Amino acid sequence: QVQLVESGGGLVQPGGSLTLSCAASGRNFNIFEMGWYRQAPRTSRELVASISTAFVTNYADSVKGRFRITRDNAKNTVYLQMDSLKPEDTAVYYCRVRFTNHWGQGTQVTVSS
Repeated sequence: QVQLVESGGGLVQPGGSLTLSCAASGRNFNIFEMGWYRQAPRTSRELVASISTAFVTNYADSVKGRFRITRDNAKNTVYLQMDSLKPEDTAVYYCRVRFTNHWGQGTQVTVSS
């Protein structure tokens, strides 16, 4: 069983930066493709970024050039570096072992002046 715990959310001004972390329990983290998702009020949850076991990354068009996903298999952790944040990035951010039902509890990111 995998447990995921996100951290690093908070309130930031437009143009600011945040880094989210997602720590995974259990073994075999290195064989999991990981994803960061977000859900704003009254919207569907969407995939923001993913990283494969071979460190291949993909991003939603809305965050390309501003967000960066990385992973540290030695620490069982996946990160989401978010720069040049915009008010429309406000959402609850979740990490997930892709293509499974293993989700974290979510962390709130609010971009506001």
